Amino acid sequence: MEGLSLEEIKQLHRSYLFQNYGREDVCFERGEGEYLYDIGNCRYLDFVAGIAVNALGHNHPAMVEAISRQARKLIHTSNLYYIKEQAELGEAIASIVPWPLAVSLFVNSGAEANEGALKLACKRTGRPRFVATVNSFHGRTSVALSATGQKKYQSGFEPLISQAFDFIEYGSVEGLKSAISTDIAALIMEPIQGEGGIKVPSLEFVRTARDLCTDKGAMLIMDEVQTGLCRTGRWFGFEHYGIVPDIITLAKALGGGYPIGAIVSTMEVSKAFTPGSHGTTFGGNPLGCAVATAVIRTMKQEKLAERANRKGEEWMARLRGICAGSPLVKDVRGKGLMIGVEMEGERAKEFKDYAFQRKQLVNVAGGSTVRLVPPLIISDQSMASLNESLRSFLTRP
Repeated sequence: MEGLSLEEIKQLHRSYLFQNYGREDVCFERGEGEYLYDIGNCRYLDFVAGIAVNALGHNHPAMVEAISRQARKLIHTSNLYYIKEQAELGEAIASIVPWPLAVSLFVNSGAEANEGALKLACKRTGRPRFVATVNSFHGRTSVALSATGQKKYQSGFEPLISQAFDFIEYGSVEGLKSAISTDIAALIMEPIQGEGGIKVPSLEFVRTARDLCTDKGAMLIMDEVQTGLCRTGRWFGFEHYGIVPDIITLAKALGGGYPIGAIVSTMEVSKAFTPGSHGTTFGGNPLGCAVATAVIRTMKQEKLAERANRKGEEWMARLRGICAGSPLVKDVRGKGLMIGVEMEGERAKEFKDYAFQRKQLVNVAGGSTVRLVPPLIISDQSMASLNESLRSFLTRP
């Protein structure tokens, strides 16, 4: 069906697909670096990166080569057998996580990773309750949704929502102290809230979380689905706080665009999952693991954690300069190349549309925050282009 128009594609969507997404009025056909090209060959600057997924940009040679090479050899067998590519990816992850984190279990998405991590904590501790944070987002499977502290995502699914979760305000030290007890299997939290609007907690909050979990024998699960793999200027978001969790979850950038997730824990914690206690058909397939190993290798070679840290600091300084004194902007915050520009009222959504008209892709998180999570290889020229759009938007008559 070559040569379809956008209207024809939209009609096929209406006829044959669930209507559960609010989509922008565009269809992309190819990508290169930080650029996407629509079916009319118009070029867009991509500051969304598949929602922090395309960390290496689009069509990166290392990923193309890994996919092509592995697809010619073997795509899937199943976890009934040993998988060389899975072992190689486990070794690659062990090389970037701090001790005592050491071993991985591979799944297909961030939601599955969080679901499995919560099951692991439950099995490990034998305890009945969990703590999560208000405004969090951990996925849309039933347990991950139960841990998501936003009613808008849970509405209509209440019969599936577990009542095992207590919610505290993100950033509240006192909330932590009152919630974490010897009945708690785990605290699950994001090092920076992504869908919640790029919210960055204090050092005291994260370190208190670590200390209380240790004192009470609870697991600390860090949801690194959006923050992990160099996004925040470190390999992992929790590294900014000088702590090590018991379990971390990964996805998004891990596959650079290929769907794969991971649960990473200590060897001792991992022993709670004995043969048959948890599993997946597609998780850890040879193709996905080969791609993820290539992503990690490329991130090391291109020093993308250091680059994200340096470029992120420079970009946030410029954004703050542009926004200084504007009554439309409440805050500019983030770490690395995970940046939020919080605006008044509906202004963030207005800027998203304004940028789209200028062939720039951004999205809105938390209702009022422009989220900037571009490919980690984003150029200075592309960041300057977005800066100019923001300046123009804020100074319109």
